[in-house]
Amino acid sequence: MDFEIVLTDALRSGLGPIAAIFALSAMGLNLHFGYTGLLNFGQVGFMLVGGYGLAITVATWGGSMWLGVLVGTASAVVLALLLGLPTLRLRADYLAITTIAAGETLRLFYRSSWAEPTTGGVFGLQRFANDFYDLNPVPPGTYGFWLVRFSSRDLWVLIVAWSLVVVAGVLLALLVHSPWGRVVRSIRDDETAARSLGKNVYAFKMTSLVLGGVLGAVAGMLQAIQVQSVNPDSFDPGVTFFLYTLLILGGAGRILGPVVGSVLFWFLLAFVDSALRQAIGAGIISPEVISTSEVGAVRFALVGVALILLMAFRPQGILGSRKEMLLSGR
Repeated sequence: MDFEIVLTDALRSGLGPIAAIFALSAMGLNLHFGYTGLLNFGQVGFMLVGGYGLAITVATWGGSMWLGVLVGTASAVVLALLLGLPTLRLRADYLAITTIAAGETLRLFYRSSWAEPTTGGVFGLQRFANDFYDLNPVPPGTYGFWLVRFSSRDLWVLIVAWSLVVVAGVLLALLVHSPWGRVVRSIRDDETAARSLGKNVYAFKMTSLVLGGVLGAVAGMLQAIQVQSVNPDSFDPGVTFFLYTLLILGGAGRILGPVVGSVLFWFLLAFVDSALRQAIGAGIISPEVISTSEVGAVRFALVGVALILLMAFRPQGILGSRKEMLLSGR
């Protein structure tokens, strides 16, 4: 059993583009849930419209990548307005029901035969991010440190993705420590009290929903760029619950919570997956006990148990504050 391979796989996953993409989307979810108290169970819907907005603009309509970025961002704003206008004046559970239904409805719509001429249907769209890779300043080759190595292509995506995480983190830190941020946190803690002080709770919630949705759309665009492909089934409801998992793991209501949670979540997932495959290959675990086809399910079960134990001892998350969690009722 080669532990160097196991550690390499884990570090590449925990520091790679996928961790940055999920961290960015979870930062938007953190603005919704961690700071404003909005129960958004459809963050994957914002990722979907962002990724498809870029892909359709370039692959179907023949537009530029930058126009696609604008279309993806505008799609997220429109989706947030459509979801928020009828629900944000009602109880929190209405938003939860609406968002999870909207995410799944969008996935089914984009994969339908009716939309196939535009979206590619069940096959999706491919090869639309060449303009992004043409901007790559990293010469061809392999780069990294110690056990972690990336190709120039993956390194370019990694640099852009983590740079956007840093920029988003700085902007969110400024935002949540501004007067606007103090109001949304007061809405999270006691909406009635915020309304009694004359605050337009509806407008603040809507702004938070739009901003968090845009972050989700940017993450969806990065995911589409990384694999040069969009497929409706890549945006299933389980993605949103992954985002909640890493958000709670890192600590909701903390700027770095989604980042720490994403790095740790993908590190653990890849570590367990690689360790199981190495153990099966080395004969430590019999294929009759766990076959290679069952590794995917087993890794989720083992990582889930580990996260449950962690939450039992630290329910506020790694960076979370127990006092703030109690005050907000979570």
